[in-house]
Amino acid sequence: MTIFDMLGQSGVLTLLGMAVVFLFLIILVISVTLTGKLIRGIVPQEEETAAVPLPGGTPRKAVNAAISAALTEYRKDNA
Repeated sequence: MTIFDMLGQSGVLTLLGMAVVFLFLIILVISVTLTGKLIRGIVPQEEETAAVPLPGGTPRKAVNAAISAALTEYRKDNA
């Protein structure tokens, strides 16, 4: 067996392996998509609730203080 025969066989084996993996991925994507559609059909959808805006359209002082404290702690720990 010459080097060209071995290279030819390795090329065929490589292409065959890539084709098998590609087909498996296609089957995987199809099955995940169908499973998602099946689950969406079985499980009832929850109604989306709109976010309730705070009075005046701006966050309250307590919310600002909590966010500021969280940012300060984060920056202190990750600086």
